[in-house]
Amino acid sequence: MPNHDLSALKIDKSQITARPARRKRLFYLIAGMTLVVLIIVLSMAGAFTPSTRVDVATVSLSYPSQAFTLLNASGYVVAQRKAAVAAKVTGRLVALHVEEGSRIRKDQIIAHLEADDVSAARDQAQANLEVARQNLEQTRAELTDAKAAFEREKTLLSQDFTTRAAFDAAEARYRKAQAGFAGAGASIKAATAALRAATVALEYTVIRAPFDAVVLTKNADIGDIVTPIGAAANAKAAVVTIADMTSLQVEADVSESNLKQIRVGQPCEIQLDAVPDTRFKGVIHMIVPTADRTKATVMVKVRFLAIDSRILPEMSAKVAFLSREVRPDEQEPRLTVSRKALKTRNGKTFVFVVRGDKALEAPLSVGGQLGDMVEVKEGIRAGDKVVMNPPDSLRNGSKVKSVQP
Repeated sequence: MPNHDLSALKIDKSQITARPARRKRLFYLIAGMTLVVLIIVLSMAGAFTPSTRVDVATVSLSYPSQAFTLLNASGYVVAQRKAAVAAKVTGRLVALHVEEGSRIRKDQIIAHLEADDVSAARDQAQANLEVARQNLEQTRAELTDAKAAFEREKTLLSQDFTTRAAFDAAEARYRKAQAGFAGAGASIKAATAALRAATVALEYTVIRAPFDAVVLTKNADIGDIVTPIGAAANAKAAVVTIADMTSLQVEADVSESNLKQIRVGQPCEIQLDAVPDTRFKGVIHMIVPTADRTKATVMVKVRFLAIDSRILPEMSAKVAFLSREVRPDEQEPRLTVSRKALKTRNGKTFVFVVRGDKALEAPLSVGGQLGDMVEVKEGIRAGDKVVMNPPDSLRNGSKVKSVQP
């Protein structure tokens, strides 16, 4: 074998240790650059920027009448004509012809009570009247005969063709016939009155509507005992409760200190909680001339200018007392935003809209003012949340923390 130099087979340890060192430096360099890029990205995203606490408000629809509203009050819809319809006599309810929501007319039959006994009494009174009439005819015939006999005896006595005793008997019979006829006439009146009373008693078993109305509640069912004395055991005092829907008014409490701002005939706008998207026209009908000392308020009755089928008794309502009537072009609501949310830069108006945790600029096209609000024609929508009194340091995309007012 050739004799090779064994020293050439030795490993160069300096090269082995140098390569790992270069790899470590390269790793640290890449990691450092990645960290710097990540920090820059997070910084640009605002991760290291503290959130600005801001007050926010919701963009909503406002009615133009808010600009000339003098006073607001709350109350309830109340029917000025309302009745708990009951029977005047005690009886068992045998028929009920209405239910809740039924529209009834004046004198329309609502219900019937059991009436067999009073019906029989009425028939008896009718028969007694017929008997009295026949008695009257009988006494009338007797009176005619007695009168003819008396006149005949009177003529004969003047000619001395009869005795005084016969004349006296004819005269007495005539007077008795007169008295009998008068008594029969009185009996006719008494029987007629008895028949009228029986008819009235029978009519009491028929329950009628006292005025045009709508049935609000049904208080009794067929088979119940209805009595005018509601305290009776297992008895009902009223059959139905009705209300005249044309008499609906809002009764609102107004503070004594604000009475100088209202007057009878003043225009109003009424908003019902059950119909929030509609404003109803009204006018002050009455300022009740007495105060509630416990609340220091006076009741004001506001009449609806037009009755709507959606208006129901006992609904809660809010009343805006206006300085003037609402014009036709002021009927519809308009999109508005508070003036405190507006910012102007380079002649352009904008607001900061809160999206998540960011405040974004939204350019606006604005219209006229409605009190403290400004009409918005375009740029935002109802329901958007905008920053109120935005600080000068706030920029587009700034991180914010919303604080509800």
